[in-house]
Amino acid sequence: MWGVFAAGLAAFALGAGAVVPPDMAPIGAGDYTPLYKEEGEAREVHVEAFLLDRLPVSNADFAAFTREDPRWAPDRVKPVFADAGYLSHWQGHDPMNPEDIANQPVTNVSWFAARAYCRARGKRLPSLDEWEWAAMASEDSPRAGDDPAFQARVLDWYGTPAFARLPDVADTWENFWGVRGMHGATWELVNDFNTALVSGESRADSELDNSLFCGAGAAAAVDPSDYAAFMRYAFRSSYSATSSIRSLGFRCARDLVELETTNP
Repeated sequence: MWGVFAAGLAAFALGAGAVVPPDMAPIGAGDYTPLYKEEGEAREVHVEAFLLDRLPVSNADFAAFTREDPRWAPDRVKPVFADAGYLSHWQGHDPMNPEDIANQPVTNVSWFAARAYCRARGKRLPSLDEWEWAAMASEDSPRAGDDPAFQARVLDWYGTPAFARLPDVADTWENFWGVRGMHGATWELVNDFNTALVSGESRADSELDNSLFCGAGAAAAVDPSDYAAFMRYAFRSSYSATSSIRSLGFRCARDLVELETTNP
């Protein structure tokens, strides 16, 4: 019920002419304290209101995309865009069969492939700040980051051995904004996944913003007690844009300004 209420408030803020796609949830604007910040930056970061997929992208969703654009099929993707583990869990399975893995979150997808999927759907990957802000929400609060019970539940999941079978995307709990699976299904890609701790470069995509890989070497942890955030930042710093990881999935986001422009 809280998710419906929150979605209604966020949708109201868009204006009377705006249309919110049913598969996306409006995430209200807010401030949060990131684990790391550049020297001299404000302690809190303001996140503008945006739209976020209600569910993680499923195997069936991504399989449909690879049929539309075979360049991203597991037997066609170029090594410069994905490593050898790309969609390896599809071997011996039917990603379109609901009785098999169709409704599970897609994993083993590189950052390049995830970004291509979102772009094909008129969306984008969420930024790190957007994802962290949306993921702070419990079932009944948009800001549960300081709630010990919420933090304990997230950490319990982080400490659980990898699932033999991932949960179906719709079988995860729904947070305040009406979004499912932010915790308890897979880790999730963000667009600027390794800006906080590491540096690097990529020659694979001419549109890639080089600032994506500019490490914040002088970054300092704002709240060393936030161990869940430490784990997320460490995990993000451990992979590259071509990495394909069994526990790493994604969902897409969209700007509210774009939505109002395209849906007058």
